[in-house]
Amino acid sequence: MKHISILGSTGSVGTQTLDVISHYPDQFKVVGLAGGHNVKLLLEQANKFRPSKVSVATKELAEELKLWIPTGTQVFYGDQGLLEIAAGTDASDVVTAVVGSQGLQPTLAAIQAGKNIGLANKETLVSAGHLVTAEAKRYDVKLIPIDSEHSAIFQCLNGESKKDIRKIMLTASGGSFRDFTRDQLKNVTVEQALKHPNWSMGAKITIDSATMVNKGLEVIEAHWLFELPYEQIEVLVHPESIIHSYVEFADYSIIAQLGNPDMRVPIQYALTYPSRMQTPTQPLDLAAIGKLTFREMDYVRFPCLKMAFDSGKAGGTTTTVFNAANEVAVARFLKGEIGFLQIEDIIADVLEKHETVSLPNLEQITAADTWARQTARIGR
Repeated sequence: MKHISILGSTGSVGTQTLDVISHYPDQFKVVGLAGGHNVKLLLEQANKFRPSKVSVATKELAEELKLWIPTGTQVFYGDQGLLEIAAGTDASDVVTAVVGSQGLQPTLAAIQAGKNIGLANKETLVSAGHLVTAEAKRYDVKLIPIDSEHSAIFQCLNGESKKDIRKIMLTASGGSFRDFTRDQLKNVTVEQALKHPNWSMGAKITIDSATMVNKGLEVIEAHWLFELPYEQIEVLVHPESIIHSYVEFADYSIIAQLGNPDMRVPIQYALTYPSRMQTPTQPLDLAAIGKLTFREMDYVRFPCLKMAFDSGKAGGTTTTVFNAANEVAVARFLKGEIGFLQIEDIIADVLEKHETVSLPNLEQITAADTWARQTARIGR
C-alpha cells in the first residue's frame, strides 16, 4: 500500500487526487493533507481519510480546526505546516498541488526526505528548475508530472531514447478567449475569464490559460523535466483538448497521448506509475467526437507565451520573475484592480526592469521573487 501526502488537498488537483484514491482504499493510504484556507473541506477530508497530519494557512485556522479534527490527527499551519506535510510523514509519494511559488520549499523538502514527487505545481520548476532537478537526481527520487501535457510527453517517451527526439509539441486549448480578437479582450470580465471551455481548474490556472501564461509555464517546466532545449519545444492550439501532447522523433514518426479532458487520468498514472489501473473516468469515443482541429500558435495574439519562451532562454532568475509578476498580476485582475490585458503589461514591465542572475541559489531566487512581486504590485 502506497502512503500519500497531498499539498493543496482542497484545490482542484487535490480534490481530484482524493477522488482517485477513494476508489482504491486497498492501494493507497493518505497520511498528510495541506489545505490552505478551506477549513470546512479539509475537515471533511480528514474525517474521511484519517491522515496522521494536516496543515492550514494560519494559526487561527489551525486553532479552529483542532476543535473538530479526528483524534490522532496532528494540526500544523503556515510555511512550516507545508514542510511538515511534505517531509514529516511516512509518505512514499507527495503530490504537490499547491498553486504558485509557495510550492518550491516544500517540494525541495520532500525530495530531500526521499519522497517521490507527483508534480502538479509547475511553478516549482519554473522558479528553480536547476535546483529541483539536481536535488531529485542527488536523492534518487522520481519527478512524475501530473499536468496533462507533461504526463502525455512522459507516457509517449516510455521505452524511447531521448536522443531520438526531434521535438515535443505541447497542445493548448486556447483558453476562455481563444476566439476573441485583441480588441474584444479589452473589456472582458473576471466571470468570462473563469469559464474555461474544456477543463475544470482553479481560478488562477484558468486565468493563466486565458492569457496563455499557463502554457508558457508548461514550456519552461518541460525544458527541465525532459532536459530539452527550448528550440525543441513547440506549442499547438488544439481546441478539443483530446491530444494532450505528442513527441515527434528523428524519423518524423509521432507518438501522441489521447484521452478525455479529465485530470484524474494523469493524476492516477502519477500515483500508480509504472503500472496502470482502471480509472473512475469515461472512455474516449473518437467516433462521437468526429474530428480534431488544430491551429498554429499566434504569438502576437498571446504575447505572454512569447515572454515565457524568452524568459526560459534567458534563464537564471528571469523565469522566477516571470512567474512572480504573473501571480501578482492575476491576483490583481481577480480583485478587479486591473483589466485583463494589463496582466501582460505588468509582466512585460517587470521583466524589462529585471537584471538576470545566472545559476542563482535559493536565497537569490527568493530575493528575485520578492522583488518581482513588489514591483508588480505598483505597476500599471
